[in-house]
Amino acid sequence: MKLQLYNSLSKKKEEFGSIKDGEVGIYSCGPTVYWNQHIGHMYAYVVWDVLVRTLKYQGYGVHWVVNITDVGHMTSDEDTGEDKMEKGAKREGLSVWEIAEKYIKQFEQSMEFLNIQVPEKLTRATEHIEDQIELSKKIEENGYTYKTKMGLVFDTEKFADYAKFANLKLDKQKKREDVEVDPGKKTPWDFFLWVRDPNHAMHWPSPWGEGYPGWHIECTAMSTKYLGRKFDIHTGGVEHIPVHHTNEIAQGYGAYGDKTANYWLHNAWLTTKGGEKMSKSKGNFLTVQDLVQKGYDPLALRYLIISSHYRKGLNFSFSALAASQTALNKLRNYVASFKSQSRNELSKEKLEKIDSFRNDFNSAISDDLNTPKALAVLWEMVKSNIPNEDKYDLLMSFDEVLGLGLNQVSGIKHQVPSEIQELAKKREMLREKGKYEEADKVRKDIEEKGYTLKDSSGGTVVEESGE
Repeated sequence: MKLQLYNSLSKKKEEFGSIKDGEVGIYSCGPTVYWNQHIGHMYAYVVWDVLVRTLKYQGYGVHWVVNITDVGHMTSDEDTGEDKMEKGAKREGLSVWEIAEKYIKQFEQSMEFLNIQVPEKLTRATEHIEDQIELSKKIEENGYTYKTKMGLVFDTEKFADYAKFANLKLDKQKKREDVEVDPGKKTPWDFFLWVRDPNHAMHWPSPWGEGYPGWHIECTAMSTKYLGRKFDIHTGGVEHIPVHHTNEIAQGYGAYGDKTANYWLHNAWLTTKGGEKMSKSKGNFLTVQDLVQKGYDPLALRYLIISSHYRKGLNFSFSALAASQTALNKLRNYVASFKSQSRNELSKEKLEKIDSFRNDFNSAISDDLNTPKALAVLWEMVKSNIPNEDKYDLLMSFDEVLGLGLNQVSGIKHQVPSEIQELAKKREMLREKGKYEEADKVRKDIEEKGYTLKDSSGGTVVEESGE
C-alpha cells in the first residue's frame, strides 16, 4: 500500500508522492524557547519523528528541518501582546540569550529521552536574520506589503486566497481591545514581516529600521533555504492552521507565487483531565523531565503517544501512562526472550504469516500513520505461533518506525542458555503429543536451573526466575 497522508490543503487523504524521486524534504515548526517544552509540545515531535521513520522505512532519504524560535514570537499569535523571549527573561532574571540557551538544552534533552531522531537541521531564528530580511525584501518588491510606524506589514488583501487554507471568516475577525495593536494596520489580520523597535532586547539593522523579524517569516525563510522554494511536507499543530501556517502560505505566494510545501500535516493536542489543552498559561503542564523524576520511563510516554492517532490527539492520565509502562516492559521481556533463539527451518504456512504481518504493519502506517493499528499488528504477531527468532526480527523491523528502543534491550538476565532453550522446545513437543506428565518433569528441570516458563496463545516465553 502506498503512503496516504491527510493534507490540510485539500482536507482529505492523498497518496504521497515526493518532488524528487527517493528523497523527501520535511519542515516542522519547532519550539519557542522561552520556557520548558512540556509533554503536550513533545507529543507533536514524537508524531513527526514517526513520520520521518516511516518514510525512511519505506526507502526514502529524508531531510528533516526543525526551527527554534528564539526571537519575535508574541504571547498572542496575532502579533500582539508581550514578546515571549522578553517575558521569559524577566521571569528568571536572565538575558534573552541565556533563556534561549537554557531551554534549547531542555528541548534537546526531551527529544533524547523520547528517542526522537536528531533532525538534519535544527535551525535558530537568530542565526538566520539576514535570510529573513532578504525574503521580506522580496515580498516587498513583489508588492505584497506596506509600511507603518511599527514596521513592514504583509498586506493580506493582495493575496486573494488568504482565508482559504483555514476557512477563515475575515468579516467576523475583530481587533482585540485588551492589547496594544498597530493603528497603522489596514486590517487586524495583516501581519508583521519586520517590527521596528530599537529598544527591544534583540534587534538588528534592516531597511525598515532597527528591530526584529515577525514570527511567521522565520519559517518560510528557513524552510526554503534548506529544502528549496518547493518542498514536500510541512508539519505543525492544529493551532498553527488559522494564523501561523495561513501566514506562511501567504508569504510563499508573496515571495514565489506559490505555496512552499505540497503537503501540510497537523497533529491534534495532548490534553489533560476534562479534555483541557496542556499549556504553560494554565499551569497544568508536565515535562518529560518531571515524569523521569517521578520514576517513569520516558519511552512509556512515547508508547502512550503512538497508541493514539495523531489527528485525534491524546487524553493524558497517569493511569494510562502506567498501563503503557506495563505494556512496554512486557514487550521488552518478549524481545529479550526471543533474542537468542536459534533459527529453524520455516514451514510455508509460517513464511506466509510472517509476510502477512509485515504487510499488515506497512498497511497500517501507510494509512495516514495509523500507529494504534500498527501496535495491534505487533501484538498479534508477538502472540502468534511463528518462531520466536522471526518474531524478534519483525519486532526489530517494526521498531524502526515505532522508535521504542527495542534494539537496546539487553542484559544477562535475558540471555537464555541454549541448554534451557532446548529443554523448552522438548517440553513443547511433549505437550503437543499429549505427554503432559513428561512435559511437567521437563518444566521442573527448567525451574531447578533458575528459569520459568510462561505459556500463552502466542507460545512459551522463557525467563530467568524472579523476572
